[in-house]
Amino acid sequence: METAVRTRPAGRGRGVLEGAFALLEALRQHGGEAGVTELAVACGVPKSTAHRLLEQLVALEAVERRGPRYRLGAQLYRLGQGWQPHPGLRAAGRLPLHRLRAATGGSAVLAVLREEQALTVCSVPGRVEPLAPVRDGEAFSLDTALGRALRGPVRGGAVLDREDVVAGVCCAALPVRSPAGTVVGAVAAMVEAGQRLEVVTGRVAEAASAVSRALVRSGADPVP
Repeated sequence: METAVRTRPAGRGRGVLEGAFALLEALRQHGGEAGVTELAVACGVPKSTAHRLLEQLVALEAVERRGPRYRLGAQLYRLGQGWQPHPGLRAAGRLPLHRLRAATGGSAVLAVLREEQALTVCSVPGRVEPLAPVRDGEAFSLDTALGRALRGPVRGGAVLDREDVVAGVCCAALPVRSPAGTVVGAVAAMVEAGQRLEVVTGRVAEAASAVSRALVRSGADPVP
């Protein structure tokens, strides 16, 4: 669930940075594009202040302007690609997720535990996309199958969701472990209700194992 953007009125020093990041977060919450009035209201700053900060962000290519509306810019994407939740994890997940999508037809997701949520770091949309959209950067509750797998199930086997969260969508999730055996992420497949979850679980297990093997090959070690 999204929360309201909160910031102090942007002034100098730290206040300017807070205001700029609040505007970027507001843009994200508005689907990546919004007008200056919407953003000023969302951030609780004067419209003139929001406009000034947005123009500064445009100059830095962090924001792009299209007529009267603003959207997130290419520079943010480039910076975001440098963030690593765990060394080599995103790269290790790309091919296994595409194979999982091809094998199940469902949406394939790789997530990490971040701020008490399951944060998606790599995803491949499947046939359930209209019911349960997946995007990199999207967060899921720890009460979902993906979140429970991240916390490390006490018993072996996959964590299953049989339309518990979204009607018409089932899910199977398994943790991904580092070479040292630490849970560093979780892989899940979200499929249409009616598919045999035992078959889906097998495919998820293959994907999770493939990600773990790729981490071993890369020499990645868990970050304390």
